[in-house]
Amino acid sequence: MNMLKQSLMGLALATALSTAAHAESVNILMEGVPDTEYVKALLPEFTKETGIEVNLEVVNYAEMHTKLVPQLVAPTGSYSAIVVDFYWVGEFTKAGWLQPLDDRIKADGFDTSVYVPKLMDLVGQVDGVTYMLPFYNYAMGLLYRTDLLADEQNKADYLAATGEELGPPKTWGEYLQQVKFFTKGDMKGVVNQGLRPDPIAMEWSNYLFANGGEYHDADWHATLNNPAGIAALDQYTTNVNEYGPLGSASFSFDEAFNVMAQDGAYSYITYNFFRAAIDDPSKSAVAGKVEIMPVPGQEPGVGASLNGAWGWAIPKSSPNPDAAWTFLKWVESHEIAKQRALQGGSPTRVDVFDDADVNAKYPYTGAMKDMLLTSHNFPVFTYTPQLVEVLGRELSLAVAGEKSSADALATVETEMNELAKKDGKLK
Repeated sequence: MNMLKQSLMGLALATALSTAAHAESVNILMEGVPDTEYVKALLPEFTKETGIEVNLEVVNYAEMHTKLVPQLVAPTGSYSAIVVDFYWVGEFTKAGWLQPLDDRIKADGFDTSVYVPKLMDLVGQVDGVTYMLPFYNYAMGLLYRTDLLADEQNKADYLAATGEELGPPKTWGEYLQQVKFFTKGDMKGVVNQGLRPDPIAMEWSNYLFANGGEYHDADWHATLNNPAGIAALDQYTTNVNEYGPLGSASFSFDEAFNVMAQDGAYSYITYNFFRAAIDDPSKSAVAGKVEIMPVPGQEPGVGASLNGAWGWAIPKSSPNPDAAWTFLKWVESHEIAKQRALQGGSPTRVDVFDDADVNAKYPYTGAMKDMLLTSHNFPVFTYTPQLVEVLGRELSLAVAGEKSSADALATVETEMNELAKKDGKLK
């Protein structure tokens, strides 16, 4: 009897070891950002529920594209699932590297209507086909100093100077007026992220939308070298050179954030994830004195924020797409998306933005939602990264005074039209 028990125990142990050795796993390449850490913290819960291990390979943004492409073109790659920046959506879908998700969504009744529509347009669907589930958003907004607006002397001085009451700017014109007003001595009205190509291209896009401009028309003809575009670039140049700190023409977002966080500026147009960071006393001397809002547009209530986001996708080269889909359904479920938001993540689901617990912990959640609902998307096509390079180069030349705004934007238009024609977009 004892020998039988030992034999059975040995068989059970061997089976367990064999199962463990062949336990299913999902490999995902991700960028080293806060939202990745929030996902990582919840992974034991997924493994407990499903038995599937998740291995995250976390690298910085500059390495991601180089690592991804060889795996995407291989018949079978290393990554079960990937995250896709909106920069790459056009390239990845046109190359046929991503699996359509519509059949899986339909079969499992996964509700994609909960996502902010602008995010589905940016990192969800392409030409009516769903390739991604929006992961996190990094829309841009206006950080501004609430304490400076509430100061009684500032209120009196502003009223005397402008004839208007001082408060959060309702229009773009009012915001520019405040930038000029708050530039006094060491205090600057604004800090800009003027480094080329990406920081200046993304930040300036808000100026373009705030002036009522857009990148292209319905037929993909570039629409930048016009009164709206020229005004936007003139205003940006003025803000950098007259109302901002020395050196901001070469600031990335970290340097610009530090100026804002160390009491150096009234305002900063930046990514929404800096809203939480500005309240961290270990990073900020103005914790509790800063709020965020959509970048104001031409009229009150008209937002001009640039949208930005990443999406979850399953590559065609995925070694185990079914397990990858199991993970995507889980990580984008309401409960897990809510837990990520409560850690400080940037939601993409409307029901998470509206969740009472999330709003109680982060009172600015409503402003974040408004930013997305009124946001504008950057052009998404195969050559988005190349357009950013062109834009960054020409905007920087204008800020440096080496080109007029009109000449810089004319060059962008020419090169953007060439890229759109090459991609088959230009009609």
